[in-house]
Amino acid sequence: MRAIQFTEFGDPSKLQLATLLDPQPDEATAVIRIKAASVNPSDVKNVAGQMEHTVLPRVPGRDFSGIVEHGPAEWLGAEVWGTGGDIGFLEDGTHAERIAFPIASLVRKPTNLDHATASAIGVNFVIAWLGTVTYAGLAAGETIAVVGAGGGVGGAVVQIAKARGCRVMAIDRRPPSPESPAGRLIDDYVPADADVPAEVRRLTGGTGASVVFDAVGGVMFEPALLSLAHRGRLVEISGTGKRRVEFDVIDFYHNESRIFGADSRKLDTSASAALLADLVPGFESGAYSPPVIAATYPLEEARAAYEAVAKGTAGRVVLTP
Repeated sequence: MRAIQFTEFGDPSKLQLATLLDPQPDEATAVIRIKAASVNPSDVKNVAGQMEHTVLPRVPGRDFSGIVEHGPAEWLGAEVWGTGGDIGFLEDGTHAERIAFPIASLVRKPTNLDHATASAIGVNFVIAWLGTVTYAGLAAGETIAVVGAGGGVGGAVVQIAKARGCRVMAIDRRPPSPESPAGRLIDDYVPADADVPAEVRRLTGGTGASVVFDAVGGVMFEPALLSLAHRGRLVEISGTGKRRVEFDVIDFYHNESRIFGADSRKLDTSASAALLADLVPGFESGAYSPPVIAATYPLEEARAAYEAVAKGTAGRVVLTP
């Protein structure tokens, strides 16, 4: 099979189109023909050597949508989607024509999504669900402030929160595009360069947000923490600008605040499969809208796809083996 592989760390020029042995099925493993696989910023960082524990040589790629080619009879020909924090790092990933995948991790993709669209959902919606639902326990009627609402993860958080009956505030450098799911769904917008805690409290009548999902972190950590209501929950997934932060620990415990770190790389294919299965009904019902696909590339143009993601292309970038 053809695959994209890197044998040393560096910029996207380190990616090579390689011919590798086809993966083989066994009692616990199916073989999936990849129809589409998105390129995430973490894939670019992986090639650059910025992700811990990656073993070389490696086929990168986390998210995919495809068709089961070899496996149990009940799965043969099934259209499936998947993601995982192990594939692309410790094991060969999805930027290839085929992948060996645990049978226990197979999940049928939403029937109303094509392969390219389904492949662009995994990482963003999985970490959004993990942080908002699994960790923070976001409930109907609560207010959530989303730092970085205009990004891929932030947009996913907005959709999940609105589907759960919550009020949503967007905190970002600029208002989310009115054509994006976040732009259509948010109830309030707070500029990131404003006095964020003061604005959040003004908009909530002095209460603060029940949950703050901070997709930026680092430079936004303290404003996010100070925006919490009593016993509010803060979810952190990044450390933009700085990785060490300071805060008033007395204010923190007086407010009885809670902080959750959420890392999608800690979810292997099996753990990710459980969250993807939870997401399927939302996409099939129309409660969730898939991200916009900015561009698709064949495998032989993978370098260009990675370069586009590295430059911050608006919308998702997808490889179509």
